[in-house]
Amino acid sequence: MARKYETARLGGEADFTTPAELVGHPARSAILLALLDGRALPMSVLAAEAGVAPSTASAHLARLTEGDLLRVRRQGRHAYYELASARVAEALEALARLAPPRPVRSLRGAGRARTLRTARTCYDHMAGRLGVEVMRSLLANDALDGGDGLHHPESAGNDRLSTPGNDIEYRITEAGWKFFGELGVVVPAGRRKVVRYCVDWTEQRHHLAGALGAALLARVEQLGWVTRRANGVPRALRVTDEGREGFAEVFGFDFAAPKVA
Repeated sequence: MARKYETARLGGEADFTTPAELVGHPARSAILLALLDGRALPMSVLAAEAGVAPSTASAHLARLTEGDLLRVRRQGRHAYYELASARVAEALEALARLAPPRPVRSLRGAGRARTLRTARTCYDHMAGRLGVEVMRSLLANDALDGGDGLHHPESAGNDRLSTPGNDIEYRITEAGWKFFGELGVVVPAGRRKVVRYCVDWTEQRHHLAGALGAALLARVEQLGWVTRRANGVPRALRVTDEGREGFAEVFGFDFAAPKVA
């Protein structure tokens, strides 16, 4: 028996053409998919996700905002874009189930971006998903306290994506000093602040920085848990088999990096 679809609740003749035209452009669809996890992101990040110039991204964001698919959250002079409502997210998820996989036009570009999002250095400490998972573990196990590891753009004072954090004062606990000592992390004496953090632009969470973050990266390199220039990408880190076991045993998370073509 054929299913009868209820169209009355759509308000009669629904005009699909406007949202379809907005979603149908490759760059705009990439922007929308980047926001589907609920984050609010600045234009620079969305331009990188879409693979377009900032000026082009600005034009696309304006159209998506005017079409009520996105809304702007302002924080001082900075603008963050997010999906306009849960209805938009539901519609995108429904379309994603119908859509075929997007063809990869540049394996090198896609692989490089994925590698950097997975694990990279930020100056002299770990960033990306790896850095965020380490920070999450340290907070969950009371090695650090002072914050929740999350970036809250709606209440942030000075913190911005991809910048050193200033709003929160993280501290090493007594249990933390014991943990780092047993791991063999040696924090050199000096004027540099021991515990700092950055707002990770790909994860929109905090990763550990400061003298402690640098010492921790040096130690996991010494243990052979990570190596530099993963897949030939500067700044990228590769978690070795020993590292996957080490991070699971010591930090409590299984870090399975995605395969890169």
